Amino acid sequence: MQIQEDFDLRHFNTFHVSAHARYFVEVSTILELSTALDFQKTHDLPFILIGQGSNLLFKEDYPGLIIELNIRGIKKLGETRERIHVKASCGENWHEFVQYCLQKEYFGLENLSLIPGTVGAAPVQNIGAYGVELSDFLHELEAIRISDGQLRTFSRDECELSYRHSVFKGELRDQYIITSVTLALLKKPQLKLTYPALKTALQDYAQQEITAQLVSDVVCQIRRSKLPDPLTLGNAGSFFRNPVVSQDIADSLKAQYPDIPIYPYEGACKIAAAWLIDQAGWKGYREGDVGVHKDHALVLVNYGNARGEELFDLSQRIQQSVQEKFGIELEPEVRII
Repeated sequence: MQIQEDFDLRHFNTFHVSAHARYFVEVSTILELSTALDFQKTHDLPFILIGQGSNLLFKEDYPGLIIELNIRGIKKLGETRERIHVKASCGENWHEFVQYCLQKEYFGLENLSLIPGTVGAAPVQNIGAYGVELSDFLHELEAIRISDGQLRTFSRDECELSYRHSVFKGELRDQYIITSVTLALLKKPQLKLTYPALKTALQDYAQQEITAQLVSDVVCQIRRSKLPDPLTLGNAGSFFRNPVVSQDIADSLKAQYPDIPIYPYEGACKIAAAWLIDQAGWKGYREGDVGVHKDHALVLVNYGNARGEELFDLSQRIQQSVQEKFGIELEPEVRII
């Protein structure tokens, strides 16, 4: 473990914006994490954690310590008649973990294939895609309390998971570091194929041909067709959350805009943010090296040497225009530093 100074973060965020951290360290064990936290406290530094930088926008240099979590490990803990409990360390790549589970015939995560990031980041915003959320399978997780280094186990209920939210983004924000996640996965597939894009993509397959691996492969195809590869075009996937509104607001919007995509969600309604941004005229927009992807209005992109501040400014202009046109406030899904 080596703490580095004046560290360039260009290759540690998928927007590929250049920003410098005063200090940077990669940790691969709980002990190294504790040592890094001791350094942070001794020097009275602000700090942030990163996995693979897939949900971050650095709009300026960071004056503190950045800790890259690279703690690895996957193990089967036990099983019941219907479920298998699998524990994964926080630094495991999420998509690789999904594929590992499929190879072992641990089912349930196939719809969550190709979501960027790490296992440790998954519960923080309760990742979800194509009709499945992490909350459907989370059993418990372990996290270190930053103030005193104590390890605590959180049950699924204690995590308070909801749409793109958890207790770690709310009441306990910046108080814990998730070190491992235990999921209760299925022994037999219970495929969820109701999401429109997925249903359409599978319509030509016979029922007996549709396996969990096929669902994963098709989800990957859909995601790749819609979302640019951050290795070739800097982006962080969906920049904004899909807003959740009351039924009354949804009905009012539907009366004004009959084509607006609205989906029921936990007693309320979820609206497609991409549609709102597209209707506000931003899809395909480009100014210098910043822009909105031509195929997906939710994706802000760095075409080369954009500064984080420029991308942040573009996001604010998009928010303002959607607010003015539809009366809806978009919230960033990307963490802005």
